[in-house]
Amino acid sequence: MKLDYPVTRRKSKVVKIQEVLIGGGFPIAVQSMTTADTRDVETSVKQINALYDSGCDLVRISVLNHDAGDHLKEIRKRVSKPIIADIHFQYKLALKAIDAGFDKIRINPGNIGAEWKVREVTKAAKERYVPIRIGVNSGSLPEDILKKYGPDNPEGFVEAAMREIAILEDMDFTNIIISVKSTSTNTAFWAYQMLAEKCDYPFHVGITEAGTLKTGTVKSAVGIGAILMSGIGDTIRVSLTADPIHEAGVAHQIIKSCALHQEGLEVIACPTCGRCQIDMIPLTERIEAKTKHIKAPIKVAVMGCAVNGPGEAAAADVGIAGGDGKGMLIKKGKIVKLMTEDEMEEALLDEIEEMTGEKVNRTI
Repeated sequence: MKLDYPVTRRKSKVVKIQEVLIGGGFPIAVQSMTTADTRDVETSVKQINALYDSGCDLVRISVLNHDAGDHLKEIRKRVSKPIIADIHFQYKLALKAIDAGFDKIRINPGNIGAEWKVREVTKAAKERYVPIRIGVNSGSLPEDILKKYGPDNPEGFVEAAMREIAILEDMDFTNIIISVKSTSTNTAFWAYQMLAEKCDYPFHVGITEAGTLKTGTVKSAVGIGAILMSGIGDTIRVSLTADPIHEAGVAHQIIKSCALHQEGLEVIACPTCGRCQIDMIPLTERIEAKTKHIKAPIKVAVMGCAVNGPGEAAAADVGIAGGDGKGMLIKKGKIVKLMTEDEMEEALLDEIEEMTGEKVNRTI
């Protein structure tokens, strides 16, 4: 008997950003952030659109100074999808972004300034129904909390977040998303657990300053994956020291690996060993590349051992296994067709098309 232990997601309020619904059990939204100078409208718009094309649901841009703030209206005119403004230090930049028609504001409690400045931003956001993300991280904790807890104590993150929430709630503003991100996976994990016990606002999850493409991907997968598997998280960003075009792909793979995303084909493959008698790595990479656009939620296995292949592929909907010139097509763990090794790839692609009703890309 197959047992299924699905992740029970935390119940949270819903925040609407254009047509993207954050929280409330809706699909986890993927974010990224531009690296372009916001003063360069052409490059900024191009990068925003490229990030959406890569799989983002939301895109955030930096508003470095008032010169950058003066270009926000032009960027807004040229992008129809949601844009989030990332604000540090100067509350008037948040006001400019709201006035320009941005869809969400992200502020840090430790560096936006006095409470009255936060209230000014909150008032403007409330009038325009613009959500605010309270973004807490070790680099933006208020001085008194840093002195009390130090830079990487999850209790300090939670206290900073709850303090800022109280200011917004005092103005009857509840259109809130919260993040308590750290570069420490341990700190982030426990900060989100603690905060989940204190409020029901949706959470933006990430491991900040995770690192370069390879190390940052691993660290983000561990940290974000652990948080998501605990049922916490409504929107995520994988923060990589790399071209941000990579971030959405990694984020979607993390969500899929946590069994929280039912859309898209997943390729599983054996890691190869001394029994493998086929050129597994390029074969698997070709199949993955030719099917990455498929939306149907099916699992495909590529196995390099004719002895254990059928059993190892039992968890997949369809798969192939072979070696020593021979191959087999497997469905639900049963061999349904025998063939030569050279025929396996095409046979699998044909079967994927038949099962999904979608065309694979055979030109790659």
